[in-house]
Amino acid sequence: MQALALAWGILALLGMFVAFIPCLGALNWINIPFAIIGIIIGAVALAGAGNAPKGAAVAGLVCSGIAALFGIIRLIMGGGVL
Repeated sequence: MQALALAWGILALLGMFVAFIPCLGALNWINIPFAIIGIIIGAVALAGAGNAPKGAAVAGLVCSGIAALFGIIRLIMGGGVL
């Protein structure tokens, strides 16, 4: 589950970088829900880790959170959210 959270976070970051390209900002409408799902997966992986190392779950959670946050900021700055 932790590896899935990490992979999901990396994909969310890649989607965020693509959405920063001019004229592709509307992709944030797809990437933000994708990142929110990554946050949920990361939280579940973190809660279910027990005493196991939690690095991948934390990294996935942080990556997804950053992608969602910057996606929302990009939508606000670009006029996608009024």
